Amino acid sequence: MDNGCIMLTPDYPYAEGIAYSTTPLDIRFNFEIEFDIYLGNKEEGADGITFVIHNDERGVEAFGTFGECLGYGRWNPNSTYGTYISPSIAIEFDTYFNPTQNDPEEDHVAYLENGTNYHFVDNKANTFNYNLEDGALHNFKFKWGPGEGMIRVWLDGKMVYEIEGRLQDTIFKDDPNVYWGFTASTGNKHNLQYFCLKRLATAGGLSNDEEADDQTK
Repeated sequence: MDNGCIMLTPDYPYAEGIAYSTTPLDIRFNFEIEFDIYLGNKEEGADGITFVIHNDERGVEAFGTFGECLGYGRWNPNSTYGTYISPSIAIEFDTYFNPTQNDPEEDHVAYLENGTNYHFVDNKANTFNYNLEDGALHNFKFKWGPGEGMIRVWLDGKMVYEIEGRLQDTIFKDDPNVYWGFTASTGNKHNLQYFCLKRLATAGGLSNDEEADDQTK
């Protein structure tokens, strides 16, 4: 895009998109990533995007089921049928109500694991009266601290998740090197959706939770 951002979906029905960094991150060290995200200007648009961290064997070509699964997960959380990204975690920015995924009716943010979009009790989506399809950029920051094992997520300066991540001991226990990026999709309803990288900071050789070094300067 002309503004230096990366388009995930055009404002067009049944579009899908993925975008990953080709340089993996090492989860043994702390890191912070900050973006501006744009999810459209139509209140009844769809479907949303996910920020994904994974070491799926497909690497930068990994994708899940599109439509209501946003290019990340699969239709049924109790089945391995269909395409999904695993092992992985994701932060979902969902702009369309899909009751089959136990969605709340409002725009919402959720923490997901291993290619499952369905909102169980332990990853219940929060809403905070979001309006993600307001035609504005929304600031999103993700921080991982391996020393304390915490994931923190901010949206527009407000912390929306602070959870104990299972990155090292469970999800990525076989390989600490992970890809990061975004997936997105539209359906019958649609919106322009894109992201802009603002800051990537990594801790280099530090394995504690000290401040990371900015890699985008």
